[in-house]
Formats: sequence, structure tokens, C-alpha cells
Amino acid sequence: MNRLPAQSRAAASVAGPSRRRPVLRSAVAALTIAALLATPIARGQPAPPSVDSRRHYTPETQAAVERGLAWLASRQRSNGSFDSGSQFGGNPGVVGLCGLAFLSSGSAPGRGPYGRELDRAIDYVLSCTRSNGYIAEEWTDYYHGPMYGHGFATLFLAEVYGTTQREDVGQALRRAVQLIVDTQNDQGGWRYFPRPEEADVSVTVCQAMALRAARNAGIAVPRETIDRSVAYIRGCQNPDGGFRYRLFDPAESRLPLTAASLVALYTSGIHEGPELERGRAYVRRRVPGSAFSRDREYYFYGQYYATQAAWQAGGDLWDLWYPAVRDELLARQSPEGSWSEPGSGRDYQTAMALVVLQVPTGYLPILQR
Repeated sequence: MNRLPAQSRAAASVAGPSRRRPVLRSAVAALTIAALLATPIARGQPAPPSVDSRRHYTPETQAAVERGLAWLASRQRSNGSFDSGSQFGGNPGVVGLCGLAFLSSGSAPGRGPYGRELDRAIDYVLSCTRSNGYIAEEWTDYYHGPMYGHGFATLFLAEVYGTTQREDVGQALRRAVQLIVDTQNDQGGWRYFPRPEEADVSVTVCQAMALRAARNAGIAVPRETIDRSVAYIRGCQNPDGGFRYRLFDPAESRLPLTAASLVALYTSGIHEGPELERGRAYVRRRVPGSAFSRDREYYFYGQYYATQAAWQAGGDLWDLWYPAVRDELLARQSPEGSWSEPGSGRDYQTAMALVVLQVPTGYLPILQR
């Protein structure tokens, strides 16, 4: 299925990777997390994770996360992009996803073990923001789906703006949101390029998540834009509870599309209803390690959304899903700390895996129930 995101657009530039001290970073990270858990959170900061939400977050998980974060930090270039070796170097969406991985650890811009990396990532994403709000490097027009990059970069800026009131971040975020609003098509969705023409559920979810994060950060988003995107996503649900790629496509359900659609519905304010019940049942049948989970295409993208969907659902779905994906990811991590599979860059895959593993920490505002 070549219609799902080509988010393997990992970043690269001409500067050499910086060096890190993993042991020191691990110790500092542990102290930072402990301090954040013990300190009241100021207004605009994410709430600390509850003891209950962290009960599946084992010491082995924390150790894997620390290795992954240290590896990811070692890949960042001096301009804030990441060294993946991909021909699609400099993708701001991949930089945004790497930033989300650092934010998920409890670091914030200028603060915590990865505050410096976050500052660099912010500056790079801002450097890719055009006057019309479009967040994309200059050479995007020849590759697949740059609106994915715009959506993830906008989501990152929104999460950052919730922790720091940098005016340059706020201005870029407002322009990026306005571009999303202006390019929604008549069906209520978005497609690969910032034009109000075609739509698909995958790009639509990416923009819907960015809009929700922006609203959480205090940026005005028209209610009509959210409602129309919800209507489009709902219209893509199939009788088996899964979701298809486009509104008038054959009813082919896939886990990545279904999980992404559920997360978009949750974050748009829909928490109950038949579409969620049927969607949750579809996801539940595909828990990692089950017979129905053998479809490995777009694995990291699918788990990024499926774990968030299970988190939002809570209860037994969360208790079933997270330990299964946690154990699967820990088994697949390389000794150096990264994750990879054929077809997409390691920086993108590692960032996705780190966000998945750190969902229970509760530091990202977009993940708060």
C-alpha cells in the first residue's frame, strides 16, 4: 500500500554529528525525571505522570529509552537537522518527531538533558517556515507527501509553544495553522500538498492532530475546521470497524489507518460512540504478537498511533497493548540504541519508537486524556 506516509524523510546536512556522553546523560535524565515528578508543574506545562499510568514503564524500558535518546542526540547536526543518510535530508517533520521524543522524556527547550537538542530542533523547523506558513525545506516539491512534514512540524511547534511562550514560535505556529485551515478540501480532509483538492485519512489525521495541539497551546482554530475533519474521518470507517485510506476507496481496513483515525477522533473531543467501539475492537484483534499483527508494513507509524489510541482508551486495552508493544520494541532495539527496518530512515523510526515507549510518562500535552 504505497499510499501511507513516506515519513522516512529523515534529516541530514553537511555538518558532522556531535559527540555525547551516554552514561552522564542517563544519570542526568534520571535525576531530571525524578525532579519533575516531585515538583509542581507551572501553568502551561504538562502534568506529571501518575503512578498508575507508569506501572508498565519498567526499569528495562527506561534503560532502552535512555539508550535511544542518547543515540538520537548523537545524530543531530549543528543546524538542528538529523543525520540519517537519506536523500530526503532536512525534513522538518522528522526533526519535529525527534523533538517530540525529547519532550516525552521530560526535557523542555533549554532545560533538562536534551534542552539543547530541542533548541536546535526548534530553530531548524523555524528556518523551514515560509512566509505563507508552509513548513517545508526548499526542495520538497519532487517527493511524496510534504504535508506530512508540515503536520508533524506544526504539532512539534504547538507542543513547544505550550512550554515556552517564544514569540517567534507563536508567530510561526499561527501561520502554519492558518495554512492547514486554508487548504482543507470540500470533503473535510487534506492530501499530500497544501492545496484544497484531494484528501486521504492519513494526511487528514496528521493535520487534525496538529490543529488540536495548537488549540491546546492557545492558538485559535475554527470549530468548523475540526468538525469537518471529524466528519471526513468518520466517513472512512468500514463495516469491520477499521478505516480505509480515502472516502470512496474500496473498504480495505488497515491497522495504521484505523489507529490514526481513532487518535484523531479522541483528540477532537470524541470519547464515546459506536465508531470508537468498533475501531477499538478492530485494534484489539491486532495486538502485537497476535496472529493478526503480522502485517509489518508501516510498523512504526502504526505503533505510534496504535499505542496512543490504547492510551486514550485506557482500561484493559491499554493494559493489553502497551506491555506487548513495549516488549516487542525492546527486543528489536539495536545495541547502539536505535531502531530500523527496510524502507525508512533510522532517525524517523527511532523517534517513533521512543515516543511509543514514553507514552506512559505523560509529558506530551497532546497525550493527556
